[in-house]
Amino acid sequence: MKRHPFLLLCFLISMTAALAQKSPKSTVDIPLSYYLPEGFNYNSEIPEPQDFFGFQVGEWNPAYEQILRYFEKLAESSPRAEFQIIGYTYEKRPQAILTISAPSNINQLDQIKADRKKLRDPDSNIDYTKTPLVMAAGYSVHGNEASAISSSILAAYHFVAAQEIENDLENIIVMIDPALNPDGYSRYSTWVNSHRSYNLNGDKNNRELSEAWPGGRGNHYWFDLNRDWLLVQHPESRNRVAAFQEWLPNIYLDYHEMGTNSTFFFQPGIPSRDHPLTPKKNLELTEKMGNYHAKALDEIGSLYHTKESFDEYYFGYGSTYPDIQGSIGILFEQASSRGHLQESDYGPLPFAFTIRNQFRTSISSFEAAVDMREEIVKFMHDFYKESIKEATSDSNQAYIFGSTEDAARSFHLAEMILQHDIEVFALNEDITINSVDFQKEKSYIVPLKQPQYNLIKAIFETRTDFQDSLFYDVSAWTMPMSFNLDYMAMSSRILNVANVTKLEKDEKLKKGEMLAEEKDLAFAFEWSDYYAPKLAYQMLSNGHLVRVAHEPFKLESGKELQKGTIIVSTKRDAKEDAKEKLYQDLKKLAEENAINVYGISSGLTGGINLGSPNIDVLKEPKIALLVSMGVNSLEAGEIWHLLDQRMDIPITLLATERLSSSELDKYTVIAMPNGTYSNLGEKDFEKLKSWISSGGTLVARGGALAVLDKQKVVSFEFKKEDEDSKKELKPYEDFVKNTGARLTRGTIFHAKLDTSHPLGYGYSKPEIYSFRNDNQFLEQAENPYSNPLIYTENPLASGYIHPENLEFAKNTAALQVKSLGQGKVIAFGDSPNFRAIWFGTNKLYLN
Repeated sequence: MKRHPFLLLCFLISMTAALAQKSPKSTVDIPLSYYLPEGFNYNSEIPEPQDFFGFQVGEWNPAYEQILRYFEKLAESSPRAEFQIIGYTYEKRPQAILTISAPSNINQLDQIKADRKKLRDPDSNIDYTKTPLVMAAGYSVHGNEASAISSSILAAYHFVAAQEIENDLENIIVMIDPALNPDGYSRYSTWVNSHRSYNLNGDKNNRELSEAWPGGRGNHYWFDLNRDWLLVQHPESRNRVAAFQEWLPNIYLDYHEMGTNSTFFFQPGIPSRDHPLTPKKNLELTEKMGNYHAKALDEIGSLYHTKESFDEYYFGYGSTYPDIQGSIGILFEQASSRGHLQESDYGPLPFAFTIRNQFRTSISSFEAAVDMREEIVKFMHDFYKESIKEATSDSNQAYIFGSTEDAARSFHLAEMILQHDIEVFALNEDITINSVDFQKEKSYIVPLKQPQYNLIKAIFETRTDFQDSLFYDVSAWTMPMSFNLDYMAMSSRILNVANVTKLEKDEKLKKGEMLAEEKDLAFAFEWSDYYAPKLAYQMLSNGHLVRVAHEPFKLESGKELQKGTIIVSTKRDAKEDAKEKLYQDLKKLAEENAINVYGISSGLTGGINLGSPNIDVLKEPKIALLVSMGVNSLEAGEIWHLLDQRMDIPITLLATERLSSSELDKYTVIAMPNGTYSNLGEKDFEKLKSWISSGGTLVARGGALAVLDKQKVVSFEFKKEDEDSKKELKPYEDFVKNTGARLTRGTIFHAKLDTSHPLGYGYSKPEIYSFRNDNQFLEQAENPYSNPLIYTENPLASGYIHPENLEFAKNTAALQVKSLGQGKVIAFGDSPNFRAIWFGTNKLYLN
């Protein structure tokens, strides 16, 4: 090889000079003045972001812990601010809010908070001219939409340090939550900072711009927290909603990012996609505030749009949850640089540019709040006045819901409702309404005549007619259906005579009881209890003999136990003290899991006997969950969360890249979530097929079924669209509308369950609700015993589905079993663990 010593010397000299120049400084030069609006003077005693972090906002993605420390520093430096921890995430990161207002308000926050409850009291006399407006801002609920988080730093600095807003803060309280998803943001910021070059490169192929799976969008379990405001299944949401209900903000700002080749969006969204329960006045005020955002963005020459994207239908977003509670939720969407620089159709998109747009709309929102304060405060009070008026005239006066077989599912729905400042009452005695039994301690009543009337209607409503056929997200979330509970509306007559007890917000699930004696031969508990799989696993892992009954039987007490009942006893080779240990284990764990355990004093039980061949021994499951490339992280997270958080069952997160090199024989079950699995090759599927044939159980869902069929692991038959219908000529302008209308974003269906099938154990009734968010419909298998769950002839229960898809759905299989050698494939067409709220179908998946 020919050497060029002169060129090499030049190169080394230039590199040395470059390193000397760029280390530790960045090549990015962003003055604070780039962000700050003109006409403001800032208190010099308040630390500027660059002085605190050691770099300017927009140069790097600051660590979440650094941001919290800066917020603490602001509170230490100014009487305008108070820093508060409101809770902790799964990864034990603190969630915090910085409250900013005039010192006189900061000194009496508890009193102001208490006074705000009057806004939900229609009989209270409120002087709107003297009532402070609360504007809360939540940034980056999706952890990798990081321009919002960095903009929160600037917003905090501005509202604490800007001298010209001192008088305005007498009447405004600003609450900043810098990162709604600290765990996801921490994953993201670590990635982009680790791959950031000092010479920024916006090439879309640059590694910085392509996060490793699962990315930082979701929380620890990869859930989309922007869908959890109503569902409150995660600590981040529960903490945030508790703060919301404490403060009742008049305005809530919800900051996001969208595609790189977009501009900037602020609400209102598409008018035809508003929920009918959203007040028209809310939409008018949102549009009026939009004029302030437009002015602010015009001043800095940023492009934007409004009313052309997104919808305000599902009340589980950060921007819509406030809308059903007399507040004004506003969605902001900024084109994402998804790193520190990215090329776009509009030219290079720097991180700093995206931050500035978000920050400026925080200021424009404040200016709107100042000018519109009395109108917005009055709107909230009027909203609750109208709510009570509507509740009084409603033909129904309450909802009742419950289960005759499972106290836990009923309780967890009541628990969810309580978190939204809604009163819930427990039944103290059994009642029957329209031939439906509601049992005490397993049933609850929610009166409609209370301030949260509209939110209660939203939780319980069933809707199948819609103004628009396009949805950004789900079209149905009828909560009693997701818990698979009996429910109905009640008249005032029944409500007035019901014997009930009001639940407290910190109410706990009633403990289970040990209805047995240590001397009993064995112990049994019913599979219908939600936490029965958890208790069964605990007994297995503790070394006890655990069996399942495939036929019903009766105890000496007369108690009848159904198929799926779990029987626990000591093993034949057990030590002398094993019986005592078993009894104590069961007693403790039965209480914790809210399960009643029954003693079996004789092997001569009614029906099948204790030693019956219709009782099988269970083995401790060893479960692997396929994750990483080609896997839908949302669905993988749902499975992980269900097993890890709810059932305390260990699970191996098996990366698809490691499938070929992994010893699969150690696993009894492999979960295969929805996904494309495009990174797996022929040998991977051959290995998977061999494992199933040797006795493994593969539990597959959604797109995984099509993959298994294509790779000839097992065959499925799917409903196909009529080819002739595709040939019809249609106007191009209708393309988006027509194709969007065919999508099933999230709909609830009536299905019929074979309760005699092992997958149906724990369900006493064949009628069940099931959730679907795709159009992949399974034809029934030829084997008539392999379709334990099918859609009914009239399957639509709640939500939107295109008429042609509805015809497709009729009598198709929602759950199917395929045998392969000594093993089997359990195929789920529907989504049984959707967003951790489908308690009603979790048991199907766990079976």
